[in-house]
Amino acid sequence: MTYDDFNAYCRALPATTHVVQWGGSHVWKVGGKVFAIGGWAEDRTAFSFKTSDIAFELLKEEPGLRPAPYLASRGMKWIQHYAEPGLSDGDLKKYLLESHRIVSLGLSKKRQRELGLNQT
Repeated sequence: MTYDDFNAYCRALPATTHVVQWGGSHVWKVGGKVFAIGGWAEDRTAFSFKTSDIAFELLKEEPGLRPAPYLASRGMKWIQHYAEPGLSDGDLKKYLLESHRIVSLGLSKKRQRELGLNQT
């Protein structure tokens, strides 16, 4: 996946905003909370996303994946896809979507309603 592909996918998710920060990283937020980061790897493409506890345990040992620098060291369950083989583009999109969901569920119910999220 390229950064253009990553940005296009994240842009298509509901109630997202994009900023470039932290040394030129593409940072995607939902309700003001970060759910995906494109960048933070030296001289290669990298994508970081929040995961469930179980997914974190499964993914952290996979080739091309690792606990996300800075975030995981602070006890947060974030994975970084930084090298091959890593995840297929389809699987990466599924984890980005799940990260968006996890982060949006952490917003207040009022904020979720305002953004039109998680309404069933």
